Amino acid sequence: MSISTVITGTGSYIPPVIKENREFAVNDFYTNSQEPIPNAAEEIIEKFRKITGISKRRYAQEGMSASDMACLAAQKAIEDAAIDPETIDYIIVAHNFGNVVKHTIQMDAVPSLASHVKHKLGIRNPSCIPYDLLFGCPGWVQGLMQADVYFRANAAKRCLIIGTEMLSRVIDIYDRDSMIFSDGAGACIAEARETDGGPGLLGSSAQSYTVNELAYINMGKSNYPGSDERVRFIKMQGRKVYEFALKYVPVAIKSCLDNAGVPIASVRKIFIHQANEKMDEAIIKALYALYQQPVVPENVMPMNIHELGNSSVATIPTLFDMVRKGELPQHNLAAGDIVVFASVGAGMNINAVCYRI
Repeated sequence: MSISTVITGTGSYIPPVIKENREFAVNDFYTNSQEPIPNAAEEIIEKFRKITGISKRRYAQEGMSASDMACLAAQKAIEDAAIDPETIDYIIVAHNFGNVVKHTIQMDAVPSLASHVKHKLGIRNPSCIPYDLLFGCPGWVQGLMQADVYFRANAAKRCLIIGTEMLSRVIDIYDRDSMIFSDGAGACIAEARETDGGPGLLGSSAQSYTVNELAYINMGKSNYPGSDERVRFIKMQGRKVYEFALKYVPVAIKSCLDNAGVPIASVRKIFIHQANEKMDEAIIKALYALYQQPVVPENVMPMNIHELGNSSVATIPTLFDMVRKGELPQHNLAAGDIVVFASVGAGMNINAVCYRI
């Protein structure tokens, strides 16, 4: 028998505020050089929908914080796993912006969001160690990989891994890319289990590119002319991110599968970061092309980006939770299914995990 990392419970928090594309029609959009974009907002929005697949996204209500959402997702995962939270060894919270108060751009990560979660859960055990993980959109997947290392080193037996993000409070409303981003949180309980061909993490892969790629996603001034340059918002070089992801993510996923000794034909589902529908479809097509397979199997890639938008570190755990609990009727999972989690984001960072249900 060997030790495997097994996901025993999942949970997610989907904020209640629905922001539809048509609501952006009142916005004036500008380029990064602060030049007005001449097209009517309706035309810009429709082009955006065709490229990204997003028609709606979710924003958190006023008074809610990223750590609040993280705690709500964590409570569901703990209940799903039917565990005592006092037995959790590590709380790993992936995010990028900490707690951001609505109508401000101030980021608060002191104390850490993980410490906030431990406090909100009422965990008194001093040996439960909470910490935050900053790794761009791939943060939750990286947290799962870190838990796996703890288990294999016999340094822990149970971890709570959360991805939470409040992007609606760090977007520039004058930037077309602001329509991509949303809020949400997803969590899982991972445990060290002795298995023999049963469920568990089978392999992983991670890469980081920080030479020419460092600023593809960063913080910058508003696109609005004459705006205060001291106030910073999330910014993205969309074309460069697309080209980067298409070039490197398929290779990273193949490396993960090779490390796990898993053929592509055995993969039932690929849970890819919900960044952009066209980009994700292109990545999966390129992955199968690496195996000389020009046709992607039907229904292999679940998506919730159409209704939920891009919530960064929260996209994969919320999507996995929804599929696992039957909330996407066209997708289901069964014991023994092999799935892949894969993400790309600021850093620029990429990672992938191969997992047997």
